[in-house]
Amino acid sequence: MTREGAAPVRSDPDVVVVGGGVAGLFCAYHLRRGGASVTVLERGALGGPQSCSSGNTGFVGTHGAAPLAEPGMRSLRTLAMLSPDAPFYVKPRLDGELLRWLGHFGRACSATAAAAGFRALVGMKKRSLDILLGLCESPSIAATFESPGIVLAYRTAAGFAAASRSVARTVASGVPLRVLGSGELDELEPKTRFAIHGALYNPEGAYLRVPEFVVEFGRLLREMGVEICERTDVLGFEVRARKVVGLHTNRGHLHPRDVVVAAGAWSTACARLAGVGLMLQPIKGYSVTMDMPPEAPSRPVLLSEGRVAMVPLGDRLRIGGTLELTGMNNDISARRVRGMVRTVHEYLPELAETRTRETWSGLRPCTPDGLPLIGRTGLRNLLVAVGYGHIGMGLAPAGGELISQLLAGEQPITDPVPLRPDRFGSTESTRR
Repeated sequence: MTREGAAPVRSDPDVVVVGGGVAGLFCAYHLRRGGASVTVLERGALGGPQSCSSGNTGFVGTHGAAPLAEPGMRSLRTLAMLSPDAPFYVKPRLDGELLRWLGHFGRACSATAAAAGFRALVGMKKRSLDILLGLCESPSIAATFESPGIVLAYRTAAGFAAASRSVARTVASGVPLRVLGSGELDELEPKTRFAIHGALYNPEGAYLRVPEFVVEFGRLLREMGVEICERTDVLGFEVRARKVVGLHTNRGHLHPRDVVVAAGAWSTACARLAGVGLMLQPIKGYSVTMDMPPEAPSRPVLLSEGRVAMVPLGDRLRIGGTLELTGMNNDISARRVRGMVRTVHEYLPELAETRTRETWSGLRPCTPDGLPLIGRTGLRNLLVAVGYGHIGMGLAPAGGELISQLLAGEQPITDPVPLRPDRFGSTESTRR
């Protein structure tokens, strides 16, 4: 393990991965399994509060594959998104990069684009779940993995009817979703009383306990020979002939063969140091972790219209939700937190109020069409694995595998074409 304040042990690894969140760690995992020497640079501590892997709900499995850009978002919800109480809130501001992102977002809000995005995300989620199940051969990783299924609850008749109509199409895509019949929800969750019109159930619903998973995964990677340098900042790139020949960090200089940027919401600024542009915006999410109420559900529940999720963590209950386009701003809005808690009580009116242990916010890097950016950039040896949005835990395992296969020249299991980093325009380096 690299000591705090020490320089990286190796200055010339085969691959440097910038970012020690779940995206970067899975890149390192697959690259190391392929035989590469790998150094991971993380600006904080693994699983620390700066990481989205610190306080999120950790959902994995095949649920939640719908892209953020849905049909009708542009025409029906644009004005609603300007309300601070909206589940998806856009803070009005003069920001050229945001306006360009919103332009691409609007173009992605079509039935054709949403269907294609759904297929790509379901494929990644299914592959990721297979990879995670393989990782669970390690007892320490298995201890952080839960797979009790997930309930999708609908408070309104219209919401439940629309969801029910989509079940057949969703099942045809490989997601084992079904409508819960009369009394089935009470059998699944006998302690919990819901004020809803109906619910769906996905038996493949699973989640990772975070940040415990990230810490244990980091320990496993170190045992595999991956060098993880915590509290290490990338200060600049040395670029010659359209190739990265060096990285400058606060721990010294590195000269890798290849570089992978997987730095979450900081990826845009990091790639810009190398002259590469990425179509990303940071979308803020919140979570509140409280003492477990006696009436709480025993498995994850998605409060669908309210875009709020609940997940049990032993003696704790974590609720997470909201999407805010407010820039690189981690401030916690008390109004947004109150709205999230209010949504929980609308769906579960008998849930007791218990002591809050932590209120957290994190920034998730999002693309306009909801699909990640994975692949090569305008620099020959600089790749990116970014833009997983609010479903990163369920996409990163397959994304890391794709990066490894692209670098090795192997036939990818995941189709790289929908994930091309240049699909919104060139990522061409401004350097020569």
